[in-house]
Amino acid sequence: MFVQILGSAAGGGFPQWNCNCANCAGFRDGSLRATARTQSSIAISDDGVNWVLCNTSPDIRAQLQSFAPMQPGRALRDTGIGAIILMDSQIDHTTGLLMLREGCPHQVWCTDMVHEDLSSGFPLFTMLTHWNGGLEWNRIKLDQSFSVPACPSLRFTPLPLRSAAPPYSPHRFDPHPGDNIGLIVEDLNTGGKLFYAPGLGKVDAPLLEIMADSDCLLVDGTLWDDDEMQRRGAGTRTGREMGHLAQNGPGGMLEVLEQLPNQRKVLIHINNTNPILDEDSPQRAELDRRHVEVAYDGMSIVL
Repeated sequence: MFVQILGSAAGGGFPQWNCNCANCAGFRDGSLRATARTQSSIAISDDGVNWVLCNTSPDIRAQLQSFAPMQPGRALRDTGIGAIILMDSQIDHTTGLLMLREGCPHQVWCTDMVHEDLSSGFPLFTMLTHWNGGLEWNRIKLDQSFSVPACPSLRFTPLPLRSAAPPYSPHRFDPHPGDNIGLIVEDLNTGGKLFYAPGLGKVDAPLLEIMADSDCLLVDGTLWDDDEMQRRGAGTRTGREMGHLAQNGPGGMLEVLEQLPNQRKVLIHINNTNPILDEDSPQRAELDRRHVEVAYDGMSIVL
């Protein structure tokens, strides 16, 4: 299984276009040793030619251009995108569908709740019907694994995760299973197994057991502290209120990962305020000490 990190930042990317927090300002003036990042999205393949996109960020055009296998050049109009899986209906994970309109129809896998949001509050499925039929919906059922024709050797198992529906969702304040999912992706040829959850608000005992059975954990790295955005003056909500488990503190992501000594651990979906973006920060040193990696755009993983 080939896993390509197309984008590794949370919504807004890094540096965020309208932000002058210590990280964004430091990156712009050169005082911070850090790497720019686009908004979170990955691609997965079983052969290195045909790929499944997991989320389509607003930066998708630049991300595809930076990854040569996405343009195999087998025909006048061509792409390596064989299917798209949506983990949720958030703007920073779905807006890229608009940028992919020239390639419609696209095969899109998502849950009933995500399909409802993208047919009502943010009606991408309706809008894109005007481009060669638009998006062909394939239902993700929370109680069963599925495969996609483009990558037949990969088996995808959805996991409902605790998170929040987006502000435009008809059930914004009435969460349902399927608003946000994680994925277990297993290569049936090699046995390699990926656990992917860019939005993860809570890890209970059953989920921890599932994570322990995976070879690589590609998990929520949004915030270092739960109140980080409040303290930095960059927002009003905590990480938990947004559906993200912070790395630091009791019960945080680092404590969770400490219980999983045999897996490769990689943080993704990193907010522009997170001090781990500063490669010289004590927080980054703490990750190094714990053998926890920070995803970056262009990072490749093979399982």
